[in-house]
Formats: sequence, C-alpha cells, structure tokens
Amino acid sequence: MKQSQPVRLTMVGGGSWATALVKILSENNVSIKWWLRKSSDAEHIKKFGHNPSYLSDVQINTRKVKVCIKIREAVRDSEFIILAVPAAFIGDALTGLKPEHFAGKWVISAIKGMIPSANQLVTDWVSNQYDVPPERMAVIAGPCHAEEVALEKQSYLTIASPDSDSAKRVADLLRCRFVQTTPVDDIYGIEYAAVMKNIIALACGITRGLGYGDNFQAVLVSNAMQEIRRFVDAVYPKHRDLSGSAYLGDLLVTAYSPFSRNRTFGTLIGRGYTIQSAQAEMNMIAEGYYAVKSIHEINKQFNVDMPITRAVYCILYERASPTAEMNKLKGELM
Repeated sequence: MKQSQPVRLTMVGGGSWATALVKILSENNVSIKWWLRKSSDAEHIKKFGHNPSYLSDVQINTRKVKVCIKIREAVRDSEFIILAVPAAFIGDALTGLKPEHFAGKWVISAIKGMIPSANQLVTDWVSNQYDVPPERMAVIAGPCHAEEVALEKQSYLTIASPDSDSAKRVADLLRCRFVQTTPVDDIYGIEYAAVMKNIIALACGITRGLGYGDNFQAVLVSNAMQEIRRFVDAVYPKHRDLSGSAYLGDLLVTAYSPFSRNRTFGTLIGRGYTIQSAQAEMNMIAEGYYAVKSIHEINKQFNVDMPITRAVYCILYERASPTAEMNKLKGELM
C-alpha cells in the first residue's frame, strides 16, 4: 500500500524539549523543519545527526528532519508549528513573522511558562499577536521529561485544545511506540497548571537546599495541589479532575525528579546561590523564575490564597531570606 504524504511540521527551538519532540515526531510519518537560533548547532546536526548542546546522545533522523536558521523558511508550507523555546524569548524567536505566516496553520505550545512582559499564557499571546483562532491552538503537557524521552522510557503526554478534533489530530502526531497521548479540551486549565507546577518545583528545590526532608516535601506538594486548584478555578472556572496526569502527574514529576530544572534551580537558591549564579550554573532556563512574577501579578486581581507562590516570589524578587520565608510557610501548611 502506498504511504500517504508526510505531515509537514515546523519545530521552533533548539533545547532539550525541542530535541525530544523531534525524536518523538521522527517515529511517525512527519516531515520536520527544525528552526534553531545557533547556526553552529544547525551545522552540527546536518553533519553528524546530533544536537551538540542538548540531549547529544539522541540520533536525529536527517532524512525526516531539515534544520534551518531562518524562521520564515522554517514555517513556509508547514501545517503545524510547535513552539518549544523559553517563554521569555518567544518574541525574539518569531521576529519577522506576521499573521499571514500563521494563516491556516495549527500552532502548538510546548512551552510551560508565561510571557513575562505581558503576564500572558503563551497561547493567548500567540493568538493576539498573530490572529491564530483558538480552535487552531493546542498545548502539549506532561508528565514527560525530555531526558527520559531520549532514553525511550515509557512516557505520557496530554494534548489540550478547545477544539476536540484539533486535540486528537495533534495527539495522533505525537503518539509513538514509547509515548502515549491523550486529547482533552481544558487548554487554559492545563496551561496554567503547567506554569504553576514549575513554581512549586522551585519551592521544593529551595526546601531541599535548606535541608528539609521527604516528610515536609510531601506536605508541601499536597498543599500545592490545593493552591493550584484554587488559582485555576478562579481564573478559568470549569469542571476538571486535577488528579489527572496532566495536572497532578506533571506536578509530581517536576517536584520530585532530578531532571527537573526548576527543582534544581530552587535547590541552588536554597543553598545560598544568587539568582545570577544559579542561572549561570545551570545554563538552562527555569521557567518558574519568570512565571512566579506573572502569577503574582495576575493574582492581584483574584486575591487567591497562595502561600507557596508568595514565598517563592518573596525569595526571588524581594530578596527575602529563604530560611525566613520557609519558616513562615511552615505555619501555613497543613
């Protein structure tokens, strides 16, 4: 039987999550144009089939993947665009693109952060900037670490879109022999939960850095789930089961896994690193650092009780003592 034409897709971003998604997509009948900012990385991938900067053990199928450094060339003729760069840099990555470049395409956010300058979810920002209709937007949620995808460990993704057909179509694209996918319609709930879990992972890391143990972290995470529920229900009321893997599962893996960059960043802060030195040590972006400021600003409108978020905000943006803030937080958890 003759194979159907491959789906044409653009991947925007050259980090570990973008690399992992390219690996997943390469398992299926997909033709990928992969935009990377660094020309040296693009040339290395063309020549050797590996990303030299992230997940360098992953073999890139260069028969299916064409790398490029010009964003307009990358999105031309594609049906799907996946955004997998840090939220703070999405505007820079898409410089030169206009609404007509997105016309008729599906745009998928694999970004678990917020636009810092606008305090907006990525989907809202893209929709406003490029006139992408909501039914053409989708979000990729976990629990799923790039490092485990690289090892082909069994993983699960949740694909959220307000349009059920769009969610299913994207879920089909990302399903492969080691990844299961589930389509759902709670795009804003899942996107906010993905942002919030990074803030909680920062808190978990800070307590680890301060020497707190498993008992305290279990209480912290269970209280965090309630905090996420209060916030998400306030900003986007909808019947949802937060015990699902896209909510609770993503929170757990980000709070506990050694692969979690937000937890790692928090641990360094708890050990006494400055923000600048922690960022330099990691050489990766911890989305929770930017997100906690955005969530703090948004919550001024809703006044949700968010003691964990408030503690992390005070530590990172008001230079409060991690020890003092966690001592305060201890009395507010139950």
